[in-house]
Amino acid sequence: MESPLLNDFSGDLICSDGDYGRISIVNLNEFWIETVKLWEIGGPIAFNIMCQYGLYAVTVAFCGHLGPTHLAAVTLAQTVIATFAFGFMMGMGSALETLCGQAFGAGQIHMLGIYTQRSMIILLLSTFLLLPIYIFATPILKFLGQHHDIAVVAGKFTILTIPELYSLSITIPTSKFLQAQSKVGVLAWIGFVALLLHALLLWLFIYVFNWGLTGAAISLNLVGWINALAQFAYVVVWCKDGWKGWSWSAFDDMWSFVKLSIESALMLSLETWYPMSIVLIAGCLKDPVTAVASLSICSIIGEWQEMFFIGINAAISVRVSNELGLGHARATKYSVYVTLFQSLFIGILCMSVVLAVRNHLAIVFTDNEVLIKSVSELAQFLGVTMLLNSVQPVISGVAVGGGWQGLVAYINLGSYYAFGIPLGYVLGYVANFGVRGLWGGMIAGLALQTLLLSIVIYRIDWDKEVEQTTKRMRLWGDQDIGK
Repeated sequence: MESPLLNDFSGDLICSDGDYGRISIVNLNEFWIETVKLWEIGGPIAFNIMCQYGLYAVTVAFCGHLGPTHLAAVTLAQTVIATFAFGFMMGMGSALETLCGQAFGAGQIHMLGIYTQRSMIILLLSTFLLLPIYIFATPILKFLGQHHDIAVVAGKFTILTIPELYSLSITIPTSKFLQAQSKVGVLAWIGFVALLLHALLLWLFIYVFNWGLTGAAISLNLVGWINALAQFAYVVVWCKDGWKGWSWSAFDDMWSFVKLSIESALMLSLETWYPMSIVLIAGCLKDPVTAVASLSICSIIGEWQEMFFIGINAAISVRVSNELGLGHARATKYSVYVTLFQSLFIGILCMSVVLAVRNHLAIVFTDNEVLIKSVSELAQFLGVTMLLNSVQPVISGVAVGGGWQGLVAYINLGSYYAFGIPLGYVLGYVANFGVRGLWGGMIAGLALQTLLLSIVIYRIDWDKEVEQTTKRMRLWGDQDIGK
């Protein structure tokens, strides 16, 4: 549905086919049109994703006051094991983001429900592949060089959160289903209520019932499933156009869907596992409790901003996939430029705030003076990371919307794992810069990835992308939903 805010501006700018006419980055009317479209989608999505991430961050905050070892263990469980699983699951679900967005733009709304069911099947099977990582978390973390006490506590906590893993097989597909149609307000409300409920249950289970980490895990499981079932109920009851009921067509052409899902999983997983790798390497430094805890606190603060931009990532993905489905090459290109401009501005603002309050960043997570000082010393690295993370998720969102996740996966592999991590290891251990060296290498890899993706975006032929989208919709859009 077109926003009423656009009615006064779009008349002379939109052609008869719905695409933009001649576009200019300095035209304020065009800029306003695209800004409204972006934030009507991106605002609620960003808020919902920040609330979802808030479930993990609030868990760390509550458990952190139980002691430094608990803080390091829960952070390690969330940053390494949970992030590994969430990144893979979110990546597998990103194929749905591409296909649902393009199908909705092409007017094939009936296919959204079939794609969503197909994604649920794939993600449910994926949880069983991830299950051994949860069960054997302690020996895995020990093998990766983590401190014995931290690995044991982290492993116990991870096993207790297995039910929350399975809720992702519903939460992620239903979120993509609603995002493709810009029905994002309900996601924001569900996420906000879930976050408040989680905070209440954490206080009740940890401080009133004295259940410790077991109580934190129980709360995470309960809230995860409440969130998943609430989204699924909304899809089934209030989205009749896209959800026509369960269909055997969900099993048709499964391999093509799996292939795109794997490409999406590789692309997103390589991104989400990158900071996790730095935390793992930090666990092998001297005084691993302080190293892991301080780096993890900075990572959590940075990931709050990153979660916001993942919302913008989803929004630009929806804009790109919808406009490609509609055959609007110029509108697709312009939406990318406007989003990058605004995201860069927000990134500069976030960096400035972090540097201004650097001495107080860790207070929410701990009252340990050593950790507070260590986090303050890492603030400049956090600020630069935030600046780069304001651009990188947007470019990745464009890739998801266009359906060329495979190319981005190769760029991520080279930039992060062939360049960033080896450089960080050399700076951290060989040059003896410690945590600063590790993070410096991570920043270098992130900068290289952002540069390469920017070049790719600049060289895209959007008319050719429209043609490829049309072919895909013709191939996949004729399936019989009555099977």
